[in-house]
Amino acid sequence: MTWLRALAAGGLSVVFPGAGHALIRDWTRALVFAGLYLSAVVIFLPTEQIAAAGSMTESMDLVTQETDTIGQFALSFIVLFAAIDATFRSLGFPPDSPSATDGPTCPECGKELDEDLEFCHWCTTRLEAPEDDEDEAVGTRSD
Repeated sequence: MTWLRALAAGGLSVVFPGAGHALIRDWTRALVFAGLYLSAVVIFLPTEQIAAAGSMTESMDLVTQETDTIGQFALSFIVLFAAIDATFRSLGFPPDSPSATDGPTCPECGKELDEDLEFCHWCTTRLEAPEDDEDEAVGTRSD
């Protein structure tokens, strides 16, 4: 399932940079990559000519003819970097060190959790209650 999620995140980032990060709920990176890509589109593509074009075919001809090599490289680099980053992040790389978090972590995704939740709010994995807490809860009920 992790590989499928990684492929989906990478594929969505190829379609639109930032979408793969939104899939894995990395909102800051999603906004950064989407903003970076949209800024590059405005800077490097002839947006006014594309808006004035009569058809989609004419728009695509304008994009291929009017975009210089540096613009094509910049847009391709952003798309490629977003796809690679989303793929690796969905696989859990770089690994988060367990000493970095003070509280409990999810056994599936490794992100920090609230102690009173019964599921991970990041990946929706159902969490088992610790046995010590169940014994204490049962002991207090019978008193």
